[in-house]
Amino acid sequence: MRTTVFHPRLAALFREHLGQDVFRLEPDTVGVAGHEVADRILAARRATETERPTFKPLHGRSISRNEASSVMRTIGGDVREALKKPRPRPEDVDLSGVWPLTGHVFLRDLILGQDPYRLRILMSRNLELTPKLTWAVIAAGAALPGRVGRRGGQVTGIGSLTAGATGYHERRYAMGMYRRAAAPVCFTVSTLVANALWLGSPFDSGTPNRHILYEAMRLLPPSWNILRNACADYPAVDRRIGAGDDVLVLPLLSHRDPKSWEDPHAFRPERWDTLDPDSAPGYLPFGHSSERCWGRHMVMPLAELLLDLIRGAGLAVSPDQSTAKVPLVGLLGVEDVHVTKVRAGAS
Repeated sequence: MRTTVFHPRLAALFREHLGQDVFRLEPDTVGVAGHEVADRILAARRATETERPTFKPLHGRSISRNEASSVMRTIGGDVREALKKPRPRPEDVDLSGVWPLTGHVFLRDLILGQDPYRLRILMSRNLELTPKLTWAVIAAGAALPGRVGRRGGQVTGIGSLTAGATGYHERRYAMGMYRRAAAPVCFTVSTLVANALWLGSPFDSGTPNRHILYEAMRLLPPSWNILRNACADYPAVDRRIGAGDDVLVLPLLSHRDPKSWEDPHAFRPERWDTLDPDSAPGYLPFGHSSERCWGRHMVMPLAELLLDLIRGAGLAVSPDQSTAKVPLVGLLGVEDVHVTKVRAGAS
């Protein structure tokens, strides 16, 4: 048996609010976990620039939806090119080790390995320790003379977007956008696969990768909360929400609501044999239907590729590991999962 140890604040949400639909979290913040109320809240208006998780203003400069969409199309093209490469054989790739770091490094090299070093270093998971460290590395790279990237040649599309940045401020902005667009792909996919391994490996040979991933995202949704700042429309949605209340929609809770899910805390990929992830009530791994995450079409094929390699190599969580922690960070996932070879036939 494996024990998932949630950060105390996450554990308190389960303990105090699981099964509730609307509840007070702070004097000025209301939590929403009921899928009907959440649906109306998220459909009421689109996210503002400060509510978008990836494309908030950068160095005081607003990022328009057109620019954000263009950048995501570019990194999406890089992912498609990476997936066109000859698929490695499980025996030729060593994915054993500590996850999600091992998966992150594999994806970084697969998608962005041809980019200049001062761009690839922005993919380091160590930069997640503090935003100050991230911006210090970006500032140092931007201070170096010359272009950050190259036009044409052996460079990714997302890397080529930095080629026109010549002055310090433009280089700093371009490198910040590179980090904003590329890093979440590797972070999210490697975390999702680490979660799936922790929750269910070794997997039954007949279980589709996609069902494994849907179930992992149910129990450990990558975006466990969706913030909406106070809005005059929200009190009309539910009278328990005041005109000055911020709203925190919580997939962390709606994904385990006993009113919506049978055996809600169990890892059961077979439930997706009959469920549609796009219409299952309260299931929001990539946001609301009115505004889905732009990166979802990159996440699934990359995660399935990793699972193919892992299952083909006979890897699973080490039998010596019985507990894993889930820290309180924006991207929800277990940390330091030790993955190793398991007995032949176990997966």
